[in-house]
Amino acid sequence: MSSRVVALGGGHGLAASLAALRRVTEDLTGIVTVADNGGSSGRLREEFGILPPGDLRMALAALCRDDDWGRTWAGILQHRFSGDGPLGNHALGNLLLAATWDRLGDTVSGLALVGELLGAQGRVLPMASVPLTIEADVRSRIAPYPVERVRGQAQVASARGEVLGVRLEPADPPACPESVAAIDDADWVVVGPGSWFTSVMPNLLVPSLREALVRTSARRVLVLNLVDQPGETEGLTPSAHLDVLVEHAPDLRLDAIVADRRSVADDSALQHAARRLGATLVCADVASQERPDQHDPELLARVFTRVFAEA
Repeated sequence: MSSRVVALGGGHGLAASLAALRRVTEDLTGIVTVADNGGSSGRLREEFGILPPGDLRMALAALCRDDDWGRTWAGILQHRFSGDGPLGNHALGNLLLAATWDRLGDTVSGLALVGELLGAQGRVLPMASVPLTIEADVRSRIAPYPVERVRGQAQVASARGEVLGVRLEPADPPACPESVAAIDDADWVVVGPGSWFTSVMPNLLVPSLREALVRTSARRVLVLNLVDQPGETEGLTPSAHLDVLVEHAPDLRLDAIVADRRSVADDSALQHAARRLGATLVCADVASQERPDQHDPELLARVFTRVFAEA
């Protein structure tokens, strides 16, 4: 029987995990952060009061099959209109999700319907039932190093300073019940990669979701990023990424941490940080040859297969 796998995050990072995991399991759920306030997602969120659809759309596209139907619909879903008119910069998939939610009146049912249309190899769920706002304290890198409060996912992601920590508004948002149930029932939970403060940490800031991550009997895998991101994680070492995770969820334990061997300059420091979380460090080549700042789904799938088999 195929392992029940849940992957959490957002953006390109979660899409890479899902594209890899659909090659490994037939029972896959992606749980997506819903705090985006920029671009097409931000406009639809503001105009209609809906969950920002962009990261949910990307997750659905990542679950499309590697056949003509899957590739065609993934491309249509990701198609972005050009021009300066009202449709300019809107992704078609965002509009499709917004229309489906408007017709059905239910986010989870709408995501399932679009997934059925695509022939998605898995399901996609939102992290929370309401749109979230990320707020961060950011310290300037220029003396006298003032600390500024930055509000909004897009603003935090592009902040030119050291992010000291993030929080959500509302502080105790309702988690999507289906997402909590998926974590409770999972055999494996995969966290990361992705924008550390704006896609990965938010999963740990929804109280009932964090409680599910802590209590689940599933084994937990963390996938580290390949490079730091200008602004958000500039200068943050791989081991420092784990320090951030501990600060935001001190009671969370991990079973394995996957890192790209070429991205780890100090293996001993990362080994020590992994042990603090109860995890085995797995170093492998998982970066794309064409885009070394992105994970290769095929290579990542091989690592997941090995990690799952060795448990």
